[in-house]
Amino acid sequence: MTATDLHRMTGAYALHALPDGERDAFERHLAGCEACAQETDELVATAVRLGLAVSVTPPAALRERVLRRITTVRQEQPGGPAESRRGRTGLRARRLSRWTLAACLAAAAALGGTTVWQHERAEDALSRARQAERGTEEIAAILAAPDARTRAAALAGGATGTVVVSRSRDKAVFLVSGMTSPPGGKVYQLWFDDDGAMRSAGLMDPARADQAVLMRGAVDTASGMGITIEPSGGSKRPTSAPVALMDFPS
Repeated sequence: MTATDLHRMTGAYALHALPDGERDAFERHLAGCEACAQETDELVATAVRLGLAVSVTPPAALRERVLRRITTVRQEQPGGPAESRRGRTGLRARRLSRWTLAACLAAAAALGGTTVWQHERAEDALSRARQAERGTEEIAAILAAPDARTRAAALAGGATGTVVVSRSRDKAVFLVSGMTSPPGGKVYQLWFDDDGAMRSAGLMDPARADQAVLMRGAVDTASGMGITIEPSGGSKRPTSAPVALMDFPS
């Protein structure tokens, strides 16, 4: 693999389309090539914008339709329509034991509780979807801000991190690719670096190697950011040495 080949891999790397061997080689090249780092950073941000641009918000009436159908849709009889027609002859009705009737009555009595449980599950899912949608919209706004500035860096374990800062919105987004999972019971926590004083900026999802995280809180006078490994749920102050430190773009 030549240096020319490596310079041409920025697009495939941004879309996570490189096989393991080529990805490792490109990441080693990326650490020492400022031009490729900048181009990769821009392509990653563009890919995120394109993904957000084609996302679809479900219609508001979908929830009500789903909840209504939960209580009205009946399960198909085993064997399909032909079996159902044979069942209407009366022979099957005579064979229906009192134990089967009791089971049917019990199922009918439980339907009310099941419907409540399904409704609560639907409400929880809807709340999570709305929260995720708000976060996605804010991330998109920061990435698309006219004054958005980016900086990329190679992280430990072969991961690549990019921070996008919009001073007009006073917000920052951290994008990471190839992040290794934290130890069991631990989580990666983001911090704003206020002249050496660390201020919590939220938690990363420990189950995802690639993610875009809206950093919680205002950028304010922060000059950079850090990442530490903390107990699940996070900490008020860092309890471990940073696994990464990045300066914000000027």
